[in-house]
Amino acid sequence: MTLTKIIINKIGLATLTFALSGASLAADNVGFVYVSPISDAGWTYQHNQGRLQVEKETGVTTSYVENVAEGADAERVIREMAKRGDRVIFATSFGYMNYALKVSKSFPKTAFIHATGYKLGKNMGLVNARFYEGRYLTGIIAGEMTRSNVLGYVAAFPIPEVLQGINAFIKGARSVNPEAELRVIWVNSWYDPGKERQAAISLISQGVDVVTHHTDSTAVVQAAEEEGVYAFGYHSDMSKYGPRAHLTATTHHWGDYYVKTVKEVLAGTWTPVSVWGGYPRGMIKLAPLNDAIPEPLQNRIRNMEKALEARSLHPFAGPVVDQGGKVIVPEGKNMTDEELNKMNYYLQGVVSTIPN
Repeated sequence: MTLTKIIINKIGLATLTFALSGASLAADNVGFVYVSPISDAGWTYQHNQGRLQVEKETGVTTSYVENVAEGADAERVIREMAKRGDRVIFATSFGYMNYALKVSKSFPKTAFIHATGYKLGKNMGLVNARFYEGRYLTGIIAGEMTRSNVLGYVAAFPIPEVLQGINAFIKGARSVNPEAELRVIWVNSWYDPGKERQAAISLISQGVDVVTHHTDSTAVVQAAEEEGVYAFGYHSDMSKYGPRAHLTATTHHWGDYYVKTVKEVLAGTWTPVSVWGGYPRGMIKLAPLNDAIPEPLQNRIRNMEKALEARSLHPFAGPVVDQGGKVIVPEGKNMTDEELNKMNYYLQGVVSTIPN
């Protein structure tokens, strides 16, 4: 197994060094680029769990660089991995897309996989998870558990992936509680615990009694625990940071996809395709449900998980109505993947505005 160290040099750029047990980097090395620290919960933690599964199930050597900004530093790190001969490079943040695509054109024998983007290349595939499926279920729980009818959401950037989660959450909440409203604060960062905490506290001061987030740290759950309100974690189970507050979490599971992809690359059968997996592929699950959730509601949520897995439930089944009252999807139809990936609006029940 590779021990990877990250060194921050004098100009603040991440430099990668390797300490190997009696061997140089194998020709079958697989590289991972992370946007935030691995920590013990969150987005990068879940991707790193997938990396460890790759090592265990394929025997390849893996390496990673964490806390890589979405800019020139990302291109440099990805290019360094390609230059040293990595067979597969997983670039695990939306803002890495253009840099991964650019580098992929210079290294046609390397397989590049970009997470959460929308651009394919001759040797660059895409992977994403249907986060909105879990968000819909947590919205239903929020709609039932709230007493103030005011819900809160700490969000990173206004891209379709994030807006899908916000809209699925309020759609789920209003399906059981038409009086529920959702307030959103944007922090313009995937990982900034200080800003995330400040946003959560601000929402709670506005009467929010259930809060969630689309950011990488555990700060929102911790703030909810301290302030005595409920919360949903995101990316991974964050219950240890808020044993009372944490009702459940939408968790992401990348390992099976990573293992399958690496095996295909090594076998020479991989082709660059776009994969968008949810409950049926095991890429989305809810964390254990808090005992604070009434048993009948817990049973209902478990049955809805089965329906999502069977594709008999669609979170964006019509009618889907935007914030201004326009019908986006009529009753009897489901929102298409194409429509989901162009989402740039709020649904009814969100009382905030989308930043320009």
